[in-house]
Amino acid sequence: MTLVTLTDSNFKSYIGDAAALVLVSDGNDKLRGDFKTAFDKAAEEEDSIVFGQVDPSVYTRLSERFEYQNRALLIGLYCGEVRFRRSRPWASDLPDIISQLKEALAADRPPLAADEIIEEEEIAPALDKPLDITDASFEQEAILASHDMPVLVDFWAEWCGPCRTVGPILEKLAGEYAGQIRVVKVDTDANPGLSQAFQIRSIPTIAVFKQGKLIFMQPGALPESSFRDLIKQAIELEIPADEPASA
Repeated sequence: MTLVTLTDSNFKSYIGDAAALVLVSDGNDKLRGDFKTAFDKAAEEEDSIVFGQVDPSVYTRLSERFEYQNRALLIGLYCGEVRFRRSRPWASDLPDIISQLKEALAADRPPLAADEIIEEEEIAPALDKPLDITDASFEQEAILASHDMPVLVDFWAEWCGPCRTVGPILEKLAGEYAGQIRVVKVDTDANPGLSQAFQIRSIPTIAVFKQGKLIFMQPGALPESSFRDLIKQAIELEIPADEPASA
């Protein structure tokens, strides 16, 4: 919100019932430079409070209303009433004054209607065993769910011998690491769209997603010890929000 120049005629239309800070000063009454800098900055940053300035040498009615006495004067108003005043204000006064006005606004804000309450973001439930997912559910159960915890994806098929070796290992580890990692399975024969999207050439292929990013992908059956290491590394890995992870 920008700083408003208040006059005898526009004062009511700008202030009304708003929360407002009004600086009464003609610039020659020893206004502290650091305060003016802080006041102008706050006017740009705060959207819920009206910031105004009055030149008392020009707008005498407002000057009289606020009992201006040839010193810079900061007035805090709420619903048209003066809540506080500071003569020759300091920059350090501003945070407390702004906080008081915000508290007054919050106290008078009506409660949200039932249909206006923002629902809490759904968190992917913890799994203690591998979950079978499809082309249709992959985005929700793997990509989006990886924002809550890492997701290990087992691309497999019924006829694949090595896949039958990997299956019991992942069943065991899904239970051990429930709440820390999700294990999901994709039948490549039944879900050709995912097989094509991830260019699955050999099965099993193991992939891991975290924060919506693919952080690991490798074909072949891994031993249990390697799966444990992979899971621990995925849990501990920190991914900066502004840097994509490499596969």
